[in-house]
Amino acid sequence: MNAKRLAVLAAAAFSFSVASPVLAETEYPLVPGDYVNMSMISVDDGHNLDYANFLASMWRKQQDFAKSQGWITGYEILSNVDKRPGEPDLYLVTHFTSTPDAAEDAKRDEAYRKFMATTDTAMEKSSGERATYRHQMGSMLLRKLEWKK
Repeated sequence: MNAKRLAVLAAAAFSFSVASPVLAETEYPLVPGDYVNMSMISVDDGHNLDYANFLASMWRKQQDFAKSQGWITGYEILSNVDKRPGEPDLYLVTHFTSTPDAAEDAKRDEAYRKFMATTDTAMEKSSGERATYRHQMGSMLLRKLEWKK
């Protein structure tokens, strides 16, 4: 194979390996948006007020702090109005744009403990007390899909 022919073949191969803007566009009408974490919570009878008070105090304070730091974009509590057997009473929903790596996660944990003026031991104790009437049935990590602009 002569050098000129080899150069033409190499140029052709290279042109196919580099995506042009027209070829890179897709007609898919959706693009990825925020992540959504949904925790599914069951509350024992007689403890709805106990858990609501926790949500209104500690949980809300934590979520507001995370939002002020830019770690989350929003949060909400959804009540399962027509609950069927085996379903949760509440869904705790948090929206965020990206997940932190291990170093960032550790940095956030430290900032949270400092802001809340608490220790791991105290947080574990508090969680254990809530676990007597509040049960996390699971969680889901979802990704919102938005319309392409």
